[in-house]
Parts: sequence; C-alpha cells; structure tokens
Amino acid sequence: MADVPVERTKNVDEGLGARLGADGRCSFRVWAPAASRVRLQLEGHGSFTLAPEPRGYHACVVEGVAEGARYRFALESSKGEGPEALPDPVSRWQPEGVHGPSAVFDPRHAWTDRDWTGLPLSDWILYELHVGTFTREGTFDAAIEQLDRLVRLGVTAVEIMPVAQFPGARNWGYDGVGLFATQNSYGGPHGLRRFVEACHRRGLAVVLDVVYNHLGPEGNVLHHYGPYFSGAYQTPWGPAINFDGPGSDEVRRFFIDNARMWLEELHIDGLRLDAVHGIIDTSPHPFLAQLAEAVAMLGERSGWKRVLIAESDTNDPRLIRPPERGGLGLDGVWADDFHHAVHVALTGETKGYYRDYEDRRLLCRAIEQGFAYSGQFSRHRERSHGAPAHDLAPECFVVCVQNHDQIGNRAFGDRLPALTAPEAQRVAAGLLLTSPHTPLLFMGEEYGETRPFSYFTSHGDPELVEAVRAGRKREFSSFEWSQEPPDPQAIETFERSRLDLRLRRERFHAGLEAWYTQLLALRKTPTFQAARNASRCVLVEPAVSCLVLGRPAEIVVVANLSGDRHQTTIALPAGAWSVVLDAASQAFAGEGAVLDSSRTHAESLALSMPGHWLVVLQRQGGLDRGDTER
Repeated sequence: MADVPVERTKNVDEGLGARLGADGRCSFRVWAPAASRVRLQLEGHGSFTLAPEPRGYHACVVEGVAEGARYRFALESSKGEGPEALPDPVSRWQPEGVHGPSAVFDPRHAWTDRDWTGLPLSDWILYELHVGTFTREGTFDAAIEQLDRLVRLGVTAVEIMPVAQFPGARNWGYDGVGLFATQNSYGGPHGLRRFVEACHRRGLAVVLDVVYNHLGPEGNVLHHYGPYFSGAYQTPWGPAINFDGPGSDEVRRFFIDNARMWLEELHIDGLRLDAVHGIIDTSPHPFLAQLAEAVAMLGERSGWKRVLIAESDTNDPRLIRPPERGGLGLDGVWADDFHHAVHVALTGETKGYYRDYEDRRLLCRAIEQGFAYSGQFSRHRERSHGAPAHDLAPECFVVCVQNHDQIGNRAFGDRLPALTAPEAQRVAAGLLLTSPHTPLLFMGEEYGETRPFSYFTSHGDPELVEAVRAGRKREFSSFEWSQEPPDPQAIETFERSRLDLRLRRERFHAGLEAWYTQLLALRKTPTFQAARNASRCVLVEPAVSCLVLGRPAEIVVVANLSGDRHQTTIALPAGAWSVVLDAASQAFAGEGAVLDSSRTHAESLALSMPGHWLVVLQRQGGLDRGDTER
C-alpha cells in the first residue's frame, strides 16, 4: 500500500508514542536516530512515512484514530529495509503481549480522586504485592476486592511489583520490555487506573516498582531504535542502560518520561527504583539526580508530592541526602540490614550474606541509624561497606522482615513461617512495626502465609528458559542449598506462589493478623509518631534487646530474640509504665500474657521471658520537672 500523506506534528502534543487528541487526531512520535526513514503501519488506516525532526525524532499526525487502534513502526536504514515492523517503544498498551502490535491508549479520564494530594512518607506503612499471585484471578480488578481488608489491617500504601509489559502471563515483572505499557494479563492500563482510583478512595497511596537498570531479553526492541544500551558496562541481568554515553540525553528523556507517565497519567504516588546500584552513570549530573529534580518539579506544579525510593545494596546515604548536602535527592532507600539482622537472630542462618549479621549489636545499629554497616569491614564482601547515615530522618529507610527478594531469591521461596516458630513470627513483626523506620509488609505476611513465593516465568524462547534455570542454580551456590530449586517456567511453580486466604480463619493465623493489626494501630498513635525520631536500642544480654523510643522516653520494647527462656532485669527510664501489647497474649494465639496489663511498672522490670517473646510498654503521665532519663 502506498504511503498516505500526513501532517507533521507541529502544534500538536509533542510527547513520544501515540498521543490521541479529543478530535480524533493522533500524533505519533518516535526516537530512531539511526533510521533514514520510519513508517507507521496503522491497521485500518494504511502506511504513513513519519517526517524527520532534529536529534533523531520522527513524527506525524493521522486523522480519525480511535482508542485501541493497532500500529507498529517499520525502520529503514540508508542500506535499505530494517527489521520487521516493531511495537512502539513507548506504547501504553500491548493487548496481544510483547510480540503483538501496540494499541492507541487514551489517557484522558474523568478521575474520581481529584481531591487526593497524597500522604507524607512518615505516614507510609507499605504492603508489597504481586498482582498475579495476590488473588486467584491475578488481575487489578480482583485486587481491588482485597483493599478493604488492607485498610482494616492498618496499611496506608500499596506497593505493586513491576507491571511494565513482560513476555507471557507469568513473571515477577523484572523482565519487562514494554516499559510504558501496563501488563495486559493484569488488566492493562485501564485496570491499573481503576486500581489506583480504588486505592485513593480508601486513603491508600500507590507505589509502583520500576526497573531502570536493565530490560528483559525476550521482546526487547529498544536496540533497534537507538543507543539505549551501553557498550561499556554490563549488569548481572544483561547490558546496562546508556545513561552517560553518546545519545544518552535522549535515553534519559525516555526514562524520565516513563516516570512522569506513571505519576501523571496514572496517578501513582511514588516509584520504587529497582537495584539502582545497577544504574552505571559516571556523568557529573547523574541520571538519578535528574530524575529526582523532574519528579520534585511535578510535585511543586501539582501540589501533590510524589516519592522516589531506591533499592540499593550499597548502604550509600548520598542517595537520599538533598542536593545541597551533596546528595542525589531521592526520598527513601530500602535498608536490607534490618531484615538480615532479624533473620539471623530468629533463624540462625549464617550462609551467604547472612554471615555478616551474627553480631546481635548490628540489629540495634540498624534500628538506631538505618544502616547497620556504615563503613566497617564486611566479611561477605571482603571490604568495608556503607557510610554513616545517622543524620537522616528514620522514615527515609524502608525496612522489612519479608519481601519479594528475601523470599523469592531463596532456592525454594521459603517464607518466614517455614523457617521459624510461630512465636518468632510475632517477634519479627513486633521489631518491624515498632522500629522508627518506614515498614514494608509482603503480601500474606500479616497472617503467616505458608505457601512459598518462588521465582517464575513464562518465556517463549527455549534457550532463554534454560539460561534462566542455570542462572538460578548459580545464584544459590553461596548458600549451599543442595536440592534442586523449582523450575521457574513450570506453571506449578506459579500456582504454588498464590496466596491462600483461607488460612486467615485458623487460630494461629487469625491471631497473628490481630497482632499485626494492633501493632499498626499503636504505630499510628500520636505518642508513637512523636517518639520515633529518637530511638536507642541496647542489648541487655546477647539474646535480649531493649528499644527505647522518644526523648524523654515514651515507648519501650523488650524482645527475647532466642527460642530459650531468659531471666533478666530491665532498667526502665523514669516514669510509670504499663503494658500495651504482649506477644504471648491469647488474643494473638499465644500461650498467655507474661505481664499483667493492669499493673504499673517503674524503675525496673524483672522478667522471666519465654522464648521468642516481645512486649511493648508505654509511659503513663508526664515526667516531673526534676526527672531525667535513666
């Protein structure tokens, strides 16, 4: 079919991709600097040659286009035809998956959350979920039906594992290749939009996990369009993104536009940036700083602050320090030291990176300072690790006792219930939810889900399937797990990873959920919020820790981290103290409260502590003028 004459996009929306106007005129723009000609193949309309623009852009406008119209781009070089017609690299919608055509998506929508202005990070209680395994149906619409339960639990923010279009229907999401498209098997962009609106109606913020350090291998077409990948660097997951080489200005624009799309077009409250240590960038103005500036400007314009949280294994406080203090200006960082220290204390595991956390004092450091490792020698890394971060607010550190990585990157996807006694799970929750930092729960944790959460895929390339299987085995070598891990490609691996909500009706699981609910209610009290900015944690003896929140002291948390009974005396700060929560209470499926909640305690607390036990005490009344903390 001969090309149809088209207009250029002058005075039309200058955004990338397919941009549909109210009058049915649709602009198409793509960055393809190496192409001598780009043709748009628009089903039902014909073929159109895009007009070249400066810096490698090509664009046109087509009349009479409706939402859902399928299209591809065909690239030609000076030597002739290029690859077969490809999906749009900034497609918002891939109804037929990564190998199918792109579809025009209309972002205009009568949003019902116009009064929503977000929540401050200090109020966030995160609940991480994987859309495909959170419910039996594995869709956004099915997930909406569970939101009221999360509100009753006390969650304030839902964090979704990546939903950028990935190959097949089963994947964690970190193999995404259509970074602007929302996974079709979950409900596509329309389903995500309904989910976000439903969250905001209930007062829940929405955080989305995005991957800016690499792309998945199957269905990845970016290399055909331009220099998106660096020839100088590699990541553990494939070629690094080109953030500092030739052509990197436009690559940066691509990823910053991606962040803006999620935040503006789909009303997401914040982004969790996957493995930023895999973003290799030696430029004087790093991409992460540029991204933080762009997101901050968006918040200033809209009056709705969006949040950027980095995942990093470097313990580098510069990520979250403001630019005026030499930082990159992100809002928060995943702080894994807390998880590792709790895990070692409660399970006794010391293989792999867990070997660095045998010293119980590191748990106290993680609670007090965010990072346990702030420059001291790491045996696992065989070098010094981290830098001091005691000048940063506690809410900047996102901490957990379970998350998708720490569960799913075990050979068998073991959750904490498979590794510890029921009592230890209550201790883990108590340590997490009384810490001063921003807590994150992983789906099912609140009731003690026993099903594993394993790594799963549904790739279509047999060679890639085998490479993934081999890579998983290599990844587990330092942990000395001898058995064969589940096959990521098997449908059974995926099915076993779905939540089993029926467990919530059983005594232990109902009691654990009640424990989480009460801890979250305590966390939201004015007393806790006022006290969290001052925390001191000490080891009374190797297995017994004492956390004091507030200055003057307002809340004290005493925990026995071992499975053995301990007799000890805790010196309490001056004041009158009463028991708020006792992990052994029958209300939480325990054997019976250790301390009498009707009694008031002062000066010291003589305890005969059962194994794996935690108690929260709160100061009653005010201190006399002459009193000081002990």
